Amino acid sequence: MNRFRHTCILFLFSISLGLAQTNLQKSPVQLSGIYPHLAYYNNEGECGTGAVVPWAGKLWVITYGPHLPYGSSDKLYEIDEALNLIIRPESIGGTPANRMVHRESNQLFIGPYAIDAQGNLRVIPYSQMPGRHTGNARHLTDPEGKIYYATMEEGFYEVNVHSLAVTKLYEDANVSRDTKTLSPEKPYSYLLPGAHGKGAYSGQGVLVYSNNGEPSDLALKQFDIQSGSLSEWDGKDWKVVRRNQFVEVTGPGGIYGNKDPENDPIWATGWDHKSAILGVREKSGWTFYRFPKASHSYDGAHGWNTEWPRIRDIGTPDSPRYLMTMHGMFWDFPENFSSKNSKGIRPRSAYLKVIGDFTRWNDRLVFGTDDSAQKEFLNKRASKGGIEGPGQSNSNLWFTDLNLPDQLGPATANGTIWLNEEIPSGVPSEPMLFAGWKNKVLWIQNQGQEEVTFSISLDLEGNGTWRVIDSLKMKPNQSKKLIFPDNLLGEWIKITPDKTTKATAHLAFSNEDKRVKTPATLFAGLLPISSEEMTGGLLYGLGNDRRKLGIAASKYANGTEVTEAGYYELDEKLNLVKTDDPETNQFIREKFAIPSQVFTVEEGSVLIVDDKNRRWRLPLGSENFTEPSLNGELRICREVATERDLFNCHGTFYELPAENADGYAKIRPIASHNYKINDYASYRGMLVMTGVDSKESTGNEHIITSTDGKLSIWAGAIDDLWKMGKPTGNGGPWVNSEIKSGEASDPYLFGFYDQKELKLSHASEEIVTFSIEFEPIGHGPWMAWKEVEVKPGETVVIKFPDGLEARWIRFRTDRDCKATTWLSYQ
Repeated sequence: MNRFRHTCILFLFSISLGLAQTNLQKSPVQLSGIYPHLAYYNNEGECGTGAVVPWAGKLWVITYGPHLPYGSSDKLYEIDEALNLIIRPESIGGTPANRMVHRESNQLFIGPYAIDAQGNLRVIPYSQMPGRHTGNARHLTDPEGKIYYATMEEGFYEVNVHSLAVTKLYEDANVSRDTKTLSPEKPYSYLLPGAHGKGAYSGQGVLVYSNNGEPSDLALKQFDIQSGSLSEWDGKDWKVVRRNQFVEVTGPGGIYGNKDPENDPIWATGWDHKSAILGVREKSGWTFYRFPKASHSYDGAHGWNTEWPRIRDIGTPDSPRYLMTMHGMFWDFPENFSSKNSKGIRPRSAYLKVIGDFTRWNDRLVFGTDDSAQKEFLNKRASKGGIEGPGQSNSNLWFTDLNLPDQLGPATANGTIWLNEEIPSGVPSEPMLFAGWKNKVLWIQNQGQEEVTFSISLDLEGNGTWRVIDSLKMKPNQSKKLIFPDNLLGEWIKITPDKTTKATAHLAFSNEDKRVKTPATLFAGLLPISSEEMTGGLLYGLGNDRRKLGIAASKYANGTEVTEAGYYELDEKLNLVKTDDPETNQFIREKFAIPSQVFTVEEGSVLIVDDKNRRWRLPLGSENFTEPSLNGELRICREVATERDLFNCHGTFYELPAENADGYAKIRPIASHNYKINDYASYRGMLVMTGVDSKESTGNEHIITSTDGKLSIWAGAIDDLWKMGKPTGNGGPWVNSEIKSGEASDPYLFGFYDQKELKLSHASEEIVTFSIEFEPIGHGPWMAWKEVEVKPGETVVIKFPDGLEARWIRFRTDRDCKATTWLSYQ
């Protein structure tokens, strides 16, 4: 009997162990929280994530194509707790980004779909409700029985939550255009300003609607024109509240709608060419605030670069916590934000992903991203050469722990209050966020013809009570810099002139960058730049539903391609296999060849002449980068998230906005390194890089080696790059350069580095005065900082004060001479 029991126990244990092993084997592969098998594709020019919502025990995801008001190949996806991906056969596609949970009927409305508490699904066909669905809102007069749908081209509908019967309130402009009822002069809208609707929310007796684009040829090229609008509708008439680009509209009720719609606030986020904007609507009306931007990749006036920023509760029912995404920064957002209680917005960290929506699910954050668009839209530039886009649009989800929003890039940000503006006497500026940073710098320039005193006030507690803390008396055309002490606390800052004048005022914020120069171990195996030999490969996300990454491998020696090393493909399980496909291999080698001579390496800097013929200078890394960078061995520039480029220049990865978002003027260093990276691209939501020595990557799960052992690649998330090493560099715009008196040097990048030091010297036999100027904004005026006398044979060393933050620096001298301006960023 005991022997029988023992045998049974062993038998059951073996079954249990076998099941455990089977489950272990079936656990899906993931890197940096990205599960390649969850990637979704379509047949359109873009495949973004429109919405991510937990409901009925599953995670529901919709994707969108770029301009498809009548449907597309996009799908509705259902994901279970084991991360099995189910494509719902009812899918009709389109360009949806709307989602709302209707409490009374216990249904999730997501895209054109209604899903009940058991997961049963109904569809509202585009024949009944055409348009690019962008927002839902609770009904003003029948919230129990109806909801609103808003489209990007200002179609507005009410939908019966029980029958799904649709009543058209305002016709979508796509329909009007197709039926010729819109004039050629106003092809996008007959109702409101703008061309790119985004969010919708209701409360306090109105429906609020946001728009972040402008229907003009100029908006496709220039970022600083008037664009977009925030509007509201009282059930009868529309009213334009503010003429700026707006995106998210929500409230403390989030995707459920406000619990007390008569009294709960409505929040709206937006921006202009100066800063981000936050609006709050209460019974007393709208109040607006400004807050700084971390990234300027979102700044196109056409609105295409900004994919549905959100404010969502990622806490628990007992402990809510709101997370805001805006212009490349994660922000804490207070659940009770109002004009009388505006305390608590805080920067968390900067990110590089393009995030369309996010949620909390099973105690993880899930971000729906926009990763790889086949049609790269307007994002073309000379430094990319004639590179093709991916063969098929695709994106993915990004699963992270709850603390990830605190763990990525430094929270450096900047925002402009006035930019070359006429300012009336005694009229205060809009408040700019002041809290959340150790280092706070004000750059201000009086561009008027009279002496003006600017008073500086703080709202210390966010309750609307202001206190004057300083004043600056400024002569005509004078610039000043004010570094605030780090113990000066306050929620908001505003500035008031005592005379009518023209002025620019800009605030730069930063905290200590606690990263180190040493890269994280997840990059172990990437080849050092000093390597003479390399097996790398050109990368291409394949099209025609092959859904693999093609790699045309090559061997390099001393900076020259020695021989082709075959063609490989990477699949969703991260199997890297050599494949016989000479046609694709040749296509990749022709269409994805790395351009040479993208920039010029001089003795003290990298010189870039951009597509608008503007000149910019960047710091140097190791001298080993010079030849591989110039001869086409190292990829310099490539789009890695929709309409976002990485620029890998002389040992530093930079975020580079599209040219229509001001391009190199707003470049931002991410990380400096000493790696010989042959190519990099986006695939299934991951960042993939070639240039790997697999012998040095033992135990690194981010290194994938081919089945024949002859090629290795690196894969992870684009935001892993923050861990590659803090930005560093050396150089300057002048190195023993012949200088003419009064002539300004080229701009040299200054912002986003720390431990900055400057050495000034010259070869003249006379005293030379160097003028040091900063451009803090990127598209603003240059501001004088100080003048420094340098004696013959002397080297003057200047250690910049902690917290001194501006984007660009340049120099002048008061006499002809041979001069050196050498900057060191450690």
